[in-house]
Amino acid sequence: MLVPGVSGGTMCIILGVYDRLIHAVSTFFQSKRANFWLLFCFCLGAGAGIFLLSKPLLQLMELFPKPASFFFMGAVAGSVPMTFQKARVTSFHWRVPVYVVVGMIIVWALAKLPTMDQMSGGGLERYAMLVVSGVVAAVALVLPGISVSYLLLVLGMYSTTIQAIGNLDFEYLIPLGLGGILGVVATTKALEHLMQVYPRATYLIILGFVVASIPTIFPGVPAGAEWIVCALTLLAGFGVVYKVSSL
Repeated sequence: MLVPGVSGGTMCIILGVYDRLIHAVSTFFQSKRANFWLLFCFCLGAGAGIFLLSKPLLQLMELFPKPASFFFMGAVAGSVPMTFQKARVTSFHWRVPVYVVVGMIIVWALAKLPTMDQMSGGGLERYAMLVVSGVVAAVALVLPGISVSYLLLVLGMYSTTIQAIGNLDFEYLIPLGLGGILGVVATTKALEHLMQVYPRATYLIILGFVVASIPTIFPGVPAGAEWIVCALTLLAGFGVVYKVSSL
């Protein structure tokens, strides 16, 4: 979530924990203790990572924007073989590329949505809109390749949400958070079901999400000797993630 263009779902795929987290959320009440500790440790680690790495990553992106972006592009690309392997494609079929393209189209379509004006109205209507917006944002949180920040921008809520977090505006944050919880639970349950019933199609569409997220990280064409550095960081990012995912 700290890396521009890299969604939380994409990072979970890179780290090889996406399936476990989806299962833990969707079956939380079936094994409360084990799922609670898994999610607690994950959230604790994510919080520590955001706290400890936000400034160094920001400085890295400011000092070396293109080499750093190429490293992250390589890291996302390095997760592609693992995701494809989970689809268990044993032989080529015309549906294989179609599913991947469907996933890519979904991400690209969301990227082309026009930004909406900020919500108007008050009272119950406003709270209902906040809950619905939380559900929509939660879908982006769970699905790889779709940025929560971008969807908040599309909904016309990004700056308002950032201000609400900074000002601890609970009247705004509580309904948004409730919608987020509902969205996460609903999306993970749907994904868990699809992964079990239609594993090949589901993982291939997820692969499309991941592939479509790579161009959003592309910082532009390097100039001069920076080509060499960017090529090396791209290969390094790919190699690290591919090696880790192969363990």
